[in-house]
This record gives sequence, structure tokens and C-alpha cells, in this order.
Amino acid sequence: MNKDEQVMIGLWNMFKKRMWLDSIKMKAGLKGYNPSEIHCIAYIGENEDSNVTKLAESFDMTRGAISKLSKKLVKKGLIESYQKPENKKEVYFELTEQGKAIYTIHEKMHREFKNRDQPFFDQVTEEQLDVILSFAEKYNAHLDAEIKKLGVAMKSDNL
Repeated sequence: MNKDEQVMIGLWNMFKKRMWLDSIKMKAGLKGYNPSEIHCIAYIGENEDSNVTKLAESFDMTRGAISKLSKKLVKKGLIESYQKPENKKEVYFELTEQGKAIYTIHEKMHREFKNRDQPFFDQVTEEQLDVILSFAEKYNAHLDAEIKKLGVAMKSDNL
């Protein structure tokens, strides 16, 4: 196996382990909510005047998929829609009290994950981080170019 393959396998294994560790706590603390719902709640909690278009762009999903997800969250009592007096055409979302409680739990968990991993990152030098960041930027640019060659927009339902 060459170094390119070793790097990709190492990154993939690291990502899977991180996701597995985080998911154990997330599943326990946010039981009854799927990752799409939690990420949507987090986005709305962090971004004023969230709407279907902004959510679709942020999550790289279709507007139809976001509409379906937002209706589900409204039905669960986690978000509510509103319109601005000056713009009756656009529909925006905000968290309900129940949605804010879920958002707070989610944010607390992310702080716990960061605290869990901080001792590792304290050992990493600035130069090592710069190398990793440079690699990630260059590889992402390469992948963006490959996606562009396909002539399709990257949507999660294309994966």
C-alpha cells in the first residue's frame, strides 16, 4: 500500500472513530431525533432568518428535502415558521422553546467533544496544523474540480 492510500485510510478511520464516539453520546442525549433534525435545529439556532433556501445551500440538499424536514420539525414542535411584515412571500424558521432545549443539549455535547479531544490538540504544533490545513484545502479544491467536471451540482441525494 502506498502512502497516498495510507493517508486516505488513516483519515477515513479517524473520521469513523470520531463519528462513532460522538454518536454514542448524541444518541443517548438526543434520543428520538435523527442527525438531519439535529443539524437543522443547530443551523436555525445559529442563524437568524433561516429559510428553506439557506438550509438547502448549507446542507447541500434539495429545497424539497428541506421542506419535508422542516414540516417534520414543525409537527414535532421544535421549530415554527414566520414571515416578515415587509416580505409576505418568504417563510423563515425559528426555534420553539422545545427546539431551544434540543439546541442547548447539542451545543453542550459539542463542547464536551472539544474538551475530550483538546489534550490531543494541545500536543500538535502550529506547523503540523498548517500542513494538515494546507493538505485539506488542496485536496478539497481538487475534489471540487472533479465534481465540476461532472457538470452536476453536489447534493446529498447525489451521493
